Amino acid sequence: MEENVISITPSEVMEYLYCPRFIYFMSYLKISQHEKNRFKVIMGREVHKTKANINKNYLRKKIGVKEKLLEQKLYSKKYKIHGIVDEVLFLEDGTAAPLDYKFAKYKERTFSTHKYQAIMYGMLIEDNYNIKVNKAFLIYVRSRNLLKEIPINKETYQNVKTIIEEIINIIDKGYFPKGTKYKRRCSDCTYRNICIR
Repeated sequence: MEENVISITPSEVMEYLYCPRFIYFMSYLKISQHEKNRFKVIMGREVHKTKANINKNYLRKKIGVKEKLLEQKLYSKKYKIHGIVDEVLFLEDGTAAPLDYKFAKYKERTFSTHKYQAIMYGMLIEDNYNIKVNKAFLIYVRSRNLLKEIPINKETYQNVKTIIEEIINIIDKGYFPKGTKYKRRCSDCTYRNICIR
């Protein structure tokens, strides 16, 4: 990755969706939120390590997987994004799909944070492997490894591209965005003491 070129991670998109001001404090002002102390973050990382070792040779035939690559560190100059994809799945229909493990329970719907993260992984795969990505898969570890499929289309790609542009604008220009509209998120926010509401 080139120096001084802004490149966004899926984690930053998740932070932005929770509250756009996270990006301002974390990525523009460089104020750490002490993420390493958060239990779910630590457990999520452990789950990724364990699954990568256990599932090395397992191909999910039910969803048409013919080949896979594990823990792929990918970068896209075109989309200004980078990240590590848990599994890159190459499917029998000639397309590919990302598969991501979530240390979470499935709650009858896929959260936009999970969906947009999966779409970004799809963008990385398309750009790096020059292959079409029409869907993504999520494994909800705390729901007995429930597998969920996420369709990817032009509209969802465009939504993610817009968010990436907004994040780059905050980091590059120091733009102070509006905070989340969900006020209850502010009560345990790392930045609540310095955020002007």
